[in-house]
Amino acid sequence: MPTSLTARLERRLSAGWGATTMRGMTTFLDQAHAARTAARTLATASRATKDAALGAMADRLLGAEAAILAANAEDVAAAEASGTSGALIDRLRLTPARLQGMADGLRQLAGLPDPVGDVVRGWTNANGVNVRQVRVPFGVVGIIYEARPNVTADAAGIALKSGNAALLRGSSSTLASNRAVMAALRDGVLDAGLPADVVQLVEGDRSVTTEMMGARGLVDVLIPRGGAGLINAVVEGSKVPVIETGTGNCHLFVDATADHDMALEILLNAKTQRPSVCNAVETLLVHADAAPTFLPKALTALADAGVTVHGTPAVTGFSETVVPAEEGEFDAEYLSLDLACDVVDDLDAAITHIREHSTGHSETIVTSDLRAADRFVAEVDAAAVLVNASSRFVDGGEFGFGAEIGISTQKLHARGPMALPEMTATKYIVTGHGQTRG
Repeated sequence: MPTSLTARLERRLSAGWGATTMRGMTTFLDQAHAARTAARTLATASRATKDAALGAMADRLLGAEAAILAANAEDVAAAEASGTSGALIDRLRLTPARLQGMADGLRQLAGLPDPVGDVVRGWTNANGVNVRQVRVPFGVVGIIYEARPNVTADAAGIALKSGNAALLRGSSSTLASNRAVMAALRDGVLDAGLPADVVQLVEGDRSVTTEMMGARGLVDVLIPRGGAGLINAVVEGSKVPVIETGTGNCHLFVDATADHDMALEILLNAKTQRPSVCNAVETLLVHADAAPTFLPKALTALADAGVTVHGTPAVTGFSETVVPAEEGEFDAEYLSLDLACDVVDDLDAAITHIREHSTGHSETIVTSDLRAADRFVAEVDAAAVLVNASSRFVDGGEFGFGAEIGISTQKLHARGPMALPEMTATKYIVTGHGQTRG
């Protein structure tokens, strides 16, 4: 780090810029410096070393199952006592199966190609100078996230495999869980001979989050993962470059030619398989020609599945189970067994509705009309557009990427599931044999 930058950061620390963590006198500034040092070691680590670390991290997670689940039980009990919604508690809760899934995700990452060193493109100029663009780690990645302790393992694993040191800032609601998970992960990193500080848990009050957002020169990239409030706060307040993950107000449009049995199966899976995640469908749009036959069956099935449908007047007449949709509900990410619903005149109206309310995450059409599918794919602006398939497939694991950091809804280098390649930058390597520019 340039001396001048170090001096500026030290002055900020002396002025109270570096907050003390909840576990002693280590400051965020200390952690960030340690991460940069560890990142230099990790950047030159072989794939074999990184893969061994991922396997050891998985082993340590499973070996610490009792401690992790006990810590998680503390967090869940505190959340229940404070009146936290069921949807958020579901995100918070760990089970033996979910812990196994975290370990499996780390092992899957070990089996994936290492993106570091991949040649994106290369050529030789007329003068004999060779130019290659290759993937390299960002360096230090800060990840700020809410209510899902599984993210701690996923993020640590993805960062490590892509050669990045990770500063992980979870929410206070998951502190006990994250501490237990992080202890196991760091033990695994050490087992593989890497410095433990390639993965760190950042603790403290809200001022620490502000520090992370202001730590330009220490943190190379920030990635927020959570609700709209968190994401917007980081995007708007950060001096560090941000890769924006998005909330999921995901739509499903049942076209006039849709196979109704297929549409219902996709709808139920997209809404009920795990409603608390960002790729769950939140709004159902039904073509007016399909509504009289599809909606009665769909509304009955949704009610049987425990889903509360919030409908417009065009929907409420089809079932007594439908509650009137209130203002703003078509912009809502429920993350619960709730679903907004409307009847639209045609494909154009469906696309217009999606344009007005979508968060750009995942949008689905169920249709037998190839031209309608082509138009929907071409005209709907989202990170993922699905034809006759559940939006629950928009996931790094389902795409074959292994664990993911999140779903990016921005339009820079990363869009959609953010896996290993999206966690790298590039640099150009120029090789000659004495050429000079005339």
